[in-house]
Amino acid sequence: MTITHDGERRPNFQYRVLRDVIEQVEDTVPGKLEITKEGIVHDMMSPGRPHELTAGLVSRRLEKVAPEGVWAHLGTPDVEDEPEGIMRHPDIMVIAREDMEGQGAFDPRTIIAAVEIVSRSNPDNDWIGKVRDYPLLGIPVYAVFDPRTGTGAVMSDVHATPEGPRYATRKDFVYGEDVTIADWTISTDGLPRYAEPGE
Repeated sequence: MTITHDGERRPNFQYRVLRDVIEQVEDTVPGKLEITKEGIVHDMMSPGRPHELTAGLVSRRLEKVAPEGVWAHLGTPDVEDEPEGIMRHPDIMVIAREDMEGQGAFDPRTIIAAVEIVSRSNPDNDWIGKVRDYPLLGIPVYAVFDPRTGTGAVMSDVHATPEGPRYATRKDFVYGEDVTIADWTISTDGLPRYAEPGE
């Protein structure tokens, strides 16, 4: 992040270069491209059926219990903070409908919660990279569902640390238990698991 002596946030030119690279190649490479503090992350594989079914089920369950006007949005656009130098694409973004209006990426500080379904090909991106990046973006709640193990966690309570903002609270769960994401509790019954390699 580029910050002046008076605290003003300025454009991050290195980030703009990475963003331009992604815009040039994203239609020609498989998978998903994101920008972290370490550079571009490329999840090579497109999500498979268990990943997409989990995202759909969690999204619908959240929307059933959330108040009118709060969506558990699947799809585009990204969330980004150019001065921080981060662009991410959550599988599910819990966000008020009015905060979806306008053009360009979503403001990450309008996201109520981000939900990720762990990728079989790059689990560290969800369990390590996004645990670091989402509090930097100001996202107050981050939920992870892991179809590899049938487990997950919800992280919240962003607080300052010497390494930057981090989640102070982590609540682990196993599939079959109810889980609370932000203010809403949903069931994890019936969520699919990834098949074992070779199956």
